[in-house]
Amino acid sequence: MAQKIRDIMTSSPITLDADSTVNEAAKAMRQHNIGDVIVLSNGQVKGIVTDRDLAVRVLAEGRSPGNTKLAEICSGDLVAVSPETDVDRVIQLVREHGIRRVPVVQNGKAVGVVSIGDLAIERDQRSALADVSAAAPNS
Repeated sequence: MAQKIRDIMTSSPITLDADSTVNEAAKAMRQHNIGDVIVLSNGQVKGIVTDRDLAVRVLAEGRSPGNTKLAEICSGDLVAVSPETDVDRVIQLVREHGIRRVPVVQNGKAVGVVSIGDLAIERDQRSALADVSAAAPNS
């Protein structure tokens, strides 16, 4: 039987409302030592914002982090999976869509997130990506 994503996902992802600012997202990422926040609208998953999004969609475009709302920059075409999705299927989705993180959603609610690092650690613990992903953050 194939392994399910619930077995390797990070549970209890950090979420912010779509009306939250980029500054709030950056502070949450720093506080929790993470690279993404899941964006909610009316309590339902709307998108995801990553640290790379902050750099490319905000800073590089000269936008104000204090005035830019997450709804303006979050990934619009969200690829999400359920906790019951096979790990192999998630790997396929990551490859097809060129994404690094996938929200795990159940009944419209964010219950986890899985990264390419999580997948690398699971599939090939000796890979360079697995080594980097498993290392302590360098703050």
